[in-house]
Amino acid sequence: MKFKVLLITLLVFVSCNNKEKKTDTAINNSTIEKQSEANLDLEVYDFNGFEKFLNKKDDKIHVINFWATWCAPCVKELPYFEKLQAEYANKNVEVLLVSLDFPHLYDSKLKPFIKNKKLKSKVIALDDVDMNTWIPKVDETWSGSIPATIIYKNNERKFFEQSFSFEALETEVKQFLK
Repeated sequence: MKFKVLLITLLVFVSCNNKEKKTDTAINNSTIEKQSEANLDLEVYDFNGFEKFLNKKDDKIHVINFWATWCAPCVKELPYFEKLQAEYANKNVEVLLVSLDFPHLYDSKLKPFIKNKKLKSKVIALDDVDMNTWIPKVDETWSGSIPATIIYKNNERKFFEQSFSFEALETEVKQFLK
């Protein structure tokens, strides 16, 4: 009888200890995942640092999309930019996704979003509070709303303050391929 009680006690103890290990493992995995998101390389620029992306003269077609994780139309069109990057990379097309997310949300929202959506295009963050100064430098007609996209090659440039379907985006890029 004593042996059975001892055996049951031992089994309960081992079972509880095993649950603690599983919980510890889950906590450790969660911590590692959050750390890897926090360590995701995210280049952050003020407008002066960012401006170089707007004026490259390298015979590539540059597609620059201004977006944010809190903007539903922006998030909806991101797969089209990703598809464009994948299908046109060998045709000298380069996509740059410029996040206008709030800086205090980079670690908690933006980096996990980039990781979860498995974005392959280059993503940078633009952190410059003086929007009234830099928005007209991007394009004089831009009201500041997003999504917004610039497509350019050397000195030829088009600005769009709209959402895109893949077909519409591809049509615009093809005009630069001619």
